[in-house]
Amino acid sequence: MALPHLNRFPWNLDWNLLRTFMVVIEQRGISKAATFLGLKQPTVSTALKRLEQTVGKTLVIRKSNEFTVTRAGHVLYTECATIFGSVSQLPAILHEDNTELRGHLSIAITSSVTSEHFDHFLHQFSTAHPSVTYSFSVHESDEVEKLVTLNRPSFGICLLSKLPEKLETMVLYQEYFGLFCGSRHRLFTAENITHEDLEGEPFVAFQTEAEGGPLEAISKLRSRLNFSRNWRGVSSSLNEIRRMIMSNIGIGALPLHVAQQDVDAGRIRQIPPYEDLPQVSIYLISNSTRRFSEAEAAFLSAIKTHMSSVGIAERTYGNQRIRKSQT
Repeated sequence: MALPHLNRFPWNLDWNLLRTFMVVIEQRGISKAATFLGLKQPTVSTALKRLEQTVGKTLVIRKSNEFTVTRAGHVLYTECATIFGSVSQLPAILHEDNTELRGHLSIAITSSVTSEHFDHFLHQFSTAHPSVTYSFSVHESDEVEKLVTLNRPSFGICLLSKLPEKLETMVLYQEYFGLFCGSRHRLFTAENITHEDLEGEPFVAFQTEAEGGPLEAISKLRSRLNFSRNWRGVSSSLNEIRRMIMSNIGIGALPLHVAQQDVDAGRIRQIPPYEDLPQVSIYLISNSTRRFSEAEAAFLSAIKTHMSSVGIAERTYGNQRIRKSQT
């Protein structure tokens, strides 16, 4: 049997090439990767060629106006991302010999997650463990799921189109979405709004409202109301959807509990229907194959215990018709 040290490949491989390759794939190009890494383009191109020579495979097809990752490139990228995720855990793991809980929690999160129960839990956990540090990065929901699958962040918080087989999921909270128009809209001061008033109305939409997306129910609601067939504005950010609604680009959907503040301020108004509104779950997701640091394991255990002590009905926001503005 060959001894491990006789397998020369891991000893001969320049591990920096894997990091550079990972950035090339994620940035979708050599020039963008060079800018991201602070290197010159020829340096990155040479590194990619050296890696291809080392593995004996073409990883990226590079032609004018074309950037295509080969099958071998996709396989290697997945492994590189896994390696990167493991290496990123080392600082936290090395802190585990301390009596006080230390470490870092990295959380990939979709935009405008608003949950008083989650905020209360964060307060309790951070108070109990003052030496734990945190970083939150905002992404689209499908990107959050991808990053957690690749073992990059500690945890993810996002919407899900379907429950992923390889990830652990927990409903953090649920929310109801309603339709809103801005103060500049012709219906803002209307005493009564009928379904006929909404026919052909332009609308703004979340990117995840597409067929098969986690917010598809909103798209179906608009179809039933005979809105315009095509969106007038689209975004992955809840704040930008708010901006477009208030600018009267179109009617849009918002979580009721998030929209309440704008309603109270007289910036937007909820419009019909008020019953049987789309209900959406926001999930905390984690990778069961990850070697959790002590801080990560403590966080996951604590949030499971905390959320199990609070019924899902109590963690469901906007299950009553929104309060009308008093102004």
